This record gives sequence, C-alpha cells and structure tokens, in this order.
Amino acid sequence: MMWLSWRQFRVQALVGAVALAVIVAYLVYVGTDVRDGYDIFQAKCHGRTDCAQATAQFRGAYENTLLFLAAGLALIPAVIGAFWGAPLIARELEANTHTLAWNQSVPRPRWLLTKVLVVGLAAMLLTGAAGAMLTWAAAPFDEVVKNQFSTFVFGARNIAPIGYAALAFTFGTLAGLLLRRTLPAMALTLVAFIAFQFFFANVVRPNIVPAEHATLPMTAEAINEAQSLGSIAGGSVINGVRIPNTPDAWIAGTSPLRTANGRTLEDGKFGDCINTPPKTGAGGTFGDAAVCLAKYDLHVDVSYQPNSRYWTFQTLETAIYLALSGVLAGVSLWRIRRRVN
Repeated sequence: MMWLSWRQFRVQALVGAVALAVIVAYLVYVGTDVRDGYDIFQAKCHGRTDCAQATAQFRGAYENTLLFLAAGLALIPAVIGAFWGAPLIARELEANTHTLAWNQSVPRPRWLLTKVLVVGLAAMLLTGAAGAMLTWAAAPFDEVVKNQFSTFVFGARNIAPIGYAALAFTFGTLAGLLLRRTLPAMALTLVAFIAFQFFFANVVRPNIVPAEHATLPMTAEAINEAQSLGSIAGGSVINGVRIPNTPDAWIAGTSPLRTANGRTLEDGKFGDCINTPPKTGAGGTFGDAAVCLAKYDLHVDVSYQPNSRYWTFQTLETAIYLALSGVLAGVSLWRIRRRVN
C-alpha cells in the first residue's frame, strides 16, 4: 500500500522537489546578499552609539524582498492543500476508481491513512525546508530589525510553516471527500485556508498567551520614535510605538492617544497639531506636530508580548495547527468508513 501511494504521488513529488530546488537556490543567493549588506552595516556602526542611519539603509535595502518572500512562503501551504490534498480522494470519486481500490484487501481507513501519511509528510517536509532556508537567509536582517512577530514574518520562520502545511493538506483532503469534486474542493481549500490564516494571525495569535500591559507617556521624543500618526478615518491614533525597557516587544494592541484624565484626545485638537502645528523648529520625524501633541500630556495604553516569548508562540501555534490537522484527518477517516459509498 505504501508503494502504491508513492507511485500515485511520484509526479507531484517530482514537481515539488524541483520547486524546492529553485527556492533553495534563490534563497542561498538572497542570504549571501543579506550577509554582505550586514557586513557593511556593522562597519558603519562599529564603535558608534547612533546607528539609526545605517539601520534604515540596511532595512530599506532588504525589507521589501524579504516580505515578498515571506508572503510567497505563506501561499505554499494553501497551494499544497489545493493541489495535493483536495484531489487525494476527490479524484478517485470523480473517476469512480474508488470502487476498485476499496474492494481490495486493504480496508478504507488504512488506505486513506497511508495516503495521508505519505503525501502529508512530504508536504510538511517541503514547506519546512523552504521555511528553514528563508529563516537562514533572513537571519542577519531579523537580528537588526527585530520584527519577528509581524504577521508575515512570524509565519515564514522556523517551525510554524510545518504546522500550516499539515493543516492545509488535511483540510484539502476533507474538502475533497465531502464535495466529491476536485475543482470545487481546490477552490474551497485555497480560499478557506487563506481566510483562516488571516483570522488566526490577527485574532487568535495575540491571545494564545495573556498579554502584558503598560502605559506609555507620549512625550515629543516618544512620538518621534513612532512609525505613524493618525489613520485613514482621521482618528487620534499613533502606530508603531516602542516600550523603552523592552524595545523588541510585540505590540499587540495600542489605545488612542489619551489625556491625563483617561479620555481620548479630541479629533479636532489632534488634527490641528497634525495639519497646522505652531512653528517651533523642532526636529525629528514629526517635528512641530510632536511638540504640539506633547503639550496635552498624552499617554497610550498598550498590550504587548515580550520578545522572550517568541519560541513559546512558535511552539504553541505549531502545536495548535498540528492538532487541528489531526482532528480533520480523524474526521476524514470516520467519514470514509461510515458514509462514503
């Protein structure tokens, strides 16, 4: 049975091996280039306390490329689920070859379990290898930028991609078993898994471990260290703040700008400081706007995860995905034994 499963899967395996070889070759090139840039960065920062300009140059040179690669890696599990998982049973049901396969000496559950193990382990190996190579290639960049908790970066590093591949594959397998049609099962797997990834990263992940909380005074200096002020809706918000004692922390949530009495700063006052601040000649990212806002004695309440919890999140998230994939595989085994004729 193992030999038959491999024989049926050999074409997909060959395509996956070729794709992985191309990915590895390109990531070796990118990783070498990143390390050359890192050497230049270290030379500019050697013996200096202020490396802001060198950091900005190093980040600007590689950030877009690495984000693009992380987004591409995030699609690999969904593609595997659609092209390897969805046809696994649906193709047999469409072609009516299941009547022959299921009337042999091998019971249906064992037939399905063998296929799931052979193809599923290959999916996890391919995605895990791609994730490991991207982790290696981006290691110097991650050391400098320290943005490993961001949505795309977290899901494209270390062991998390292995869990994603397992869940996408078992979801595709169950979708094919329930829908009995290959193309609808493939489409459902692509859409549903990508939607689940977005939901998990933004809703579930921040709450896997209870967050720490802090109140940060928004002085002019603190405002200038943030990434942006305001929002599309025009609210009095600030984005990309940093916690002084733990600058590498993952900021999971940030309140609007609040006055000393805990009330949100009025949008009118916020807009005046952003659009027409009094001229003071102040420097920094936001200059006069930061000085204007600081006069209101503002603060923000943040929830955050210390950087020391990174591997806790990686391990727990991977375990959750593997557990869910086990549940879906169990449902598929139950369904094929009880309901499929």
